[in-house]
Amino acid sequence: MCSSRRHLCLTLGPSQDSIARNWWTASGFHFFSRRMLGWTERRFLLCIQVSIPIAEGLDLIAMLTDDATIATWNNEGLPSDRMSTENATILTHCERWPLMIDPQQQGIKWIKNKYGPDLKVTHLGQKGFLNTIETALAFGDVILIENLKETVDPVLGPLLGRNTTKKGKFIRIGDKECEFNKNFRLILHTKLANPHYKPELQAQTTLLNFTVTEDGLEGQLLAEVVSIERPDLERLKLVLTKQQNDFKIELRQLEDDLLLRLSAAEGSFLDDTDLVERLETTKATAAEIEHKVTEARENERKINETRECYRPVAARASLLYFVISDLRRINPVYQFSLKAFNTLFHRAIEQADKVEDTQERICALIESITHATFLYASQALFERDKLTFLSQMAFQILLRRNEIHPLELDFLLRFTVEHTYSSPVDFLTAQSWSAVKAVALMEEFRGLDRDVEGSAKQWRKWVESECPEKEKLPQEWKKKSLIQKLIILRAVRPDRMTYALRNFVEEKLGAKYVERTRLDLGKAFEESSPSTPVFFILSPGVDALKDLEVLGKRLGFTIDSGKFHNVSLGQGQELVAEMAMEKAAAGGHWVILQNVHLVAKWLGTLEKLLEKFSQGSHRDYRVFLSAETVPSQHEPIIPQGLLENSIKITNEPPTGMLANLHAALYNFDQDTLEMCSKDQEFKSILFSLCYFHACVAGRLRFGPQGWSRSYPFSPGDLTICTNILYNYLEANPNVPWEDLRYLFGEIMYGGHITDAWDRKLCRVYLEEFMNPSLIEDEVMLAPGFAAPPYSDYSGYHQYIEDTLPPESPALYGLHPNAEIELLTVTSNTLFRTLLEMQPRNAVSQEELGQSTEDKVKNILDDILERLPEEFNMAEIMQKNPNRSPYVLVCFQECERMNVLIREIRVSLQHLDLGLKGELTLSPDVETQLSALSYDRVPDTWNKLAYPSTYGLAQWFNDLLLRCRELDTWTQDLTLPAVVWLSGFFNPQSFLTAIMQTMARKNEWPLDRMCLTIDVTKKTKEDYGHPPREGAYLHGLHLEGARWDIQSGALVDARLKELTSMMPVIFAKAVPVDRQEIKHAYECPVYKTKARGPTYVWTFRLRSKDRIAKWVLAGVALLLEA
Repeated sequence: MCSSRRHLCLTLGPSQDSIARNWWTASGFHFFSRRMLGWTERRFLLCIQVSIPIAEGLDLIAMLTDDATIATWNNEGLPSDRMSTENATILTHCERWPLMIDPQQQGIKWIKNKYGPDLKVTHLGQKGFLNTIETALAFGDVILIENLKETVDPVLGPLLGRNTTKKGKFIRIGDKECEFNKNFRLILHTKLANPHYKPELQAQTTLLNFTVTEDGLEGQLLAEVVSIERPDLERLKLVLTKQQNDFKIELRQLEDDLLLRLSAAEGSFLDDTDLVERLETTKATAAEIEHKVTEARENERKINETRECYRPVAARASLLYFVISDLRRINPVYQFSLKAFNTLFHRAIEQADKVEDTQERICALIESITHATFLYASQALFERDKLTFLSQMAFQILLRRNEIHPLELDFLLRFTVEHTYSSPVDFLTAQSWSAVKAVALMEEFRGLDRDVEGSAKQWRKWVESECPEKEKLPQEWKKKSLIQKLIILRAVRPDRMTYALRNFVEEKLGAKYVERTRLDLGKAFEESSPSTPVFFILSPGVDALKDLEVLGKRLGFTIDSGKFHNVSLGQGQELVAEMAMEKAAAGGHWVILQNVHLVAKWLGTLEKLLEKFSQGSHRDYRVFLSAETVPSQHEPIIPQGLLENSIKITNEPPTGMLANLHAALYNFDQDTLEMCSKDQEFKSILFSLCYFHACVAGRLRFGPQGWSRSYPFSPGDLTICTNILYNYLEANPNVPWEDLRYLFGEIMYGGHITDAWDRKLCRVYLEEFMNPSLIEDEVMLAPGFAAPPYSDYSGYHQYIEDTLPPESPALYGLHPNAEIELLTVTSNTLFRTLLEMQPRNAVSQEELGQSTEDKVKNILDDILERLPEEFNMAEIMQKNPNRSPYVLVCFQECERMNVLIREIRVSLQHLDLGLKGELTLSPDVETQLSALSYDRVPDTWNKLAYPSTYGLAQWFNDLLLRCRELDTWTQDLTLPAVVWLSGFFNPQSFLTAIMQTMARKNEWPLDRMCLTIDVTKKTKEDYGHPPREGAYLHGLHLEGARWDIQSGALVDARLKELTSMMPVIFAKAVPVDRQEIKHAYECPVYKTKARGPTYVWTFRLRSKDRIAKWVLAGVALLLEA
């Protein structure tokens, strides 16, 4: 601070001193509130105990602006909520160029109204945009650069940084020096909701977040609903608001004029007759305005009382908008604009039941808006995401109504189970019992574990019932609320949670929300317009064009009539699409642009073309788009604006064997069946091929147990195989079974398959379904479903309807537990998604007892306290000079564990400093904070760790067990009696070490050896020392089957026992020619249930059943259950 300014502050009186301090505070607000966007930093700033005294009840906005200015902004279209007022205040006062984050386009609407025709609008890349900027610089105009992306043209660098030359008179733009007028003002704007700008751009600009808030939107929608329901009130309200704003402006002008005259007056102002008269006039006018303001305020109060009746409608609509807006977190293709939602809001009000009673009308409006929003969003969602949306909508509505407790909802979604307990009852697994113990820690569930153990018979009946979600809970627990019942059900029967959630929604919102809705393309077309295209989100096996052609034929838009233009996009087709759109806009035709995701670089141009051709186009002009979606972890290909402004439709193929088998046959007709000279052989093999296609497509829904990796099987594979079948049957006197199986399994379908075990599964399917018995004898395609007799096309469809057993995993060769596993994984994924979708402000700190940061602080303190020290490698290496393969494996594991422990400790220490405000939170640290708050293992740890599907709490406990195991091993570096194979970073290295040790001992060539295993009848505790050769292994789990200790062979798994623990396995190496391969199933060993890339080894397990049974059942050994 300069000496003169310091002197000024010291000589100020008490009131002036307070003013100075207030202005310092206001300056700090102005600088920090938009510079530091991170919520942690804002919290830190608010917590600072400042020693500077400030005026009580200080309103920083009132210091930086006044009511008259705010009133003017509101008249110009600025939303009247506090956040918007803060943004406008900063925008008009900031020294740096403002950069508006404005996904709902409310800020840009205000800017355009505020500056009117004087505003120059351009966007980067527009033809001549640099000339526009140069002209504005010279004449001192205000220029708006709209729709910025995350990167800015470097040519604007000097302008953004205000790097002026020649005493501030010129600035360089490109290779030109342009005159810099002091009145020039630059405003930057982006539609991106969560942009990531480079630090230098953030330093050069003032970031302003104009994203609409829930309260702000509620106020806007309240005005909308009242203007429709009570237009008289809203008109009067608008007139009064305008009047009040005008009064404030007029009063301010009078005061300013008076102060100007007083300051210009010379001598005694009492001698100035004009000034005295002006003073009297001002006083009278002010008194008159004050009287009118008082009257207006009274009228406004009465109007507001009536308007408030409709607030529940606006509150519900605002809540629903934010629910559907958050769907982009699931998949970036789920984008919904506020403009489209407003249209939906108006339509829902018009369609609501007309009733005279105000309260009944409000209830009808709320229901109509809720259901309309549900239908609108549902048509754009994939089937797997509809229940997530429905549950989120129900939970948010019930939270707002105070019908569910936030703490209970938080527990249901997180469901953190830290410790594992052995189950005292045989109808609950250790996992379920551990979950029951975790639930029993909550106040409302005290004694649950005791009751389950004490009244085991009643609880067994409930737990083992077919639909426990529909049954009453045993004992006094039947009195629990629906959300509390969901918590108990998730503990003991997580596989039933998807059904339970549907029942919960039906109970709370109504049956119409859980009914399956059929796609109505006609209705979507009615809602479309020349400026609102229809966007088909593609799914494998669905042709959007077929449905559209049917609708077009009905309405008179066909390719033959020239009114329907079909452009399949790809390289070089962009110009064809532009010409088709131009022609269609002029003539009122339809255009479908297929596979727009293939021309990602052209999509920005397409967005502008859609806007250009919609203006002044024929009213019948329509554009239809189609594209495949991308996984959420990838960068979205389709521009946000394109998605927001279109009506999105997903049309997925039906699921289940019945639907898939019919769909496979629908690719053919009676003519296809009759085209081959070998009639019987062709028909029999074709039907079997259809069943095979239905199996490989249907197995995908069972996740890794169905296929280790996901593959894009399509109807095209089936039709090509049919053509090959026809050609080979015509060219050969006998059916070339082996050739056909090879072509189908290794080339056509096998061409998609990249995993060796999946390829083997495909081969086994074909060996089972396509062999001479298909024609000579009877082949069972599935239990209770034989290959059909010789028939015609309609006969085969009828045969499927009459004889196909009900849907079950057995139709695909899988064990019934595969369905339970699928449902469990689905419900866990759903709850994890719901947890991440919860608004950060949905649950207050008082309700949860602590803030997110406090919770994360507790977690990191606990981890740091329990985290073991790194292994002292120098000390360990000195313990034993012998460097056997086993010892080297131990060293490698310790070194990898040290790297992981070091990363955990350092990253948590950085996070701790960040939470204290002593270190800036980088994006990586913020990501880590988010992961810890959601009980997820941070990505930086995962990269250095071993594959795992556990949540953070369980993962860390597992890490401690691994450290303890290594610590025991490093005491004397002798091989443990029984080795925990699951505890290795790299289990392959230990299994290889077994082979190396035996190869050296017996002088066998390593490349001619293999590992063989013998499953013992003992547990880990039965062994006190390692074997002389090989090693004893434990920690393996069997999925898809179980090991029978008595018979020493694979048998069917018990129902609801998803994985079973294997006894101790004795592993040793033998020469390849000595291994036993008869009656042995080659069982893959994986690290986790995710399978695929976590493959470890192959163990041969003895089997009395046919090997094909276990291949089709997807039987595998897992190191982590």
